Amino acid sequence: MDRQTLQTLLCQYRSHYMEELAYARRGCALLQSDPDCFFREGSGLHITASTWILNPAGTATLFMLHRKLEQWFQPGGHADGDENVLAVALKECSEETGVADTDIHLLQSNIFDVDIHRTPRHGTEPAHQHLDIRFLVEIDDRIPLDGNSESHALRWIPLHEVHAYNKGLSIHRMLIKSMEWLRQHRNRG
Repeated sequence: MDRQTLQTLLCQYRSHYMEELAYARRGCALLQSDPDCFFREGSGLHITASTWILNPAGTATLFMLHRKLEQWFQPGGHADGDENVLAVALKECSEETGVADTDIHLLQSNIFDVDIHRTPRHGTEPAHQHLDIRFLVEIDDRIPLDGNSESHALRWIPLHEVHAYNKGLSIHRMLIKSMEWLRQHRNRG
């Protein structure tokens, strides 16, 4: 996925969540106007990518307890100049979980979710905003999770317990979307 493809996908993105639709439109405009939007040193809003991870049974998602923010989130990170956000999302997922990239399976090729969120100041890094492009993946929950230094812990969270770990609107949106995807997927099988 290159910059032009991402821009087209965001400009044409459809969602019945009004805030998500607004995020996609803002992302479309960002890609048109800011050549440095894939770098964290840019103008404040820059592109990140993450993965919403399901286990094969579709009963749990994998969260990490983020070391800097002390909150439970899905794995993801900065693009650092890489315009292929799908590759960034999968790389961050592998690095942050310790799971080999060959054991991370993309469940749908299109964008799963779009979010803009504020990241607070940390050390010398100023507060800034992320335009997070999210993808839906599956990892076998029997695979050992080695993680890395970016998290305190990794945990498979039953879908019905997600809100006990993170009550954020975008987490709720991805939870609902993943349950809808699971219903559709199971009905086809």
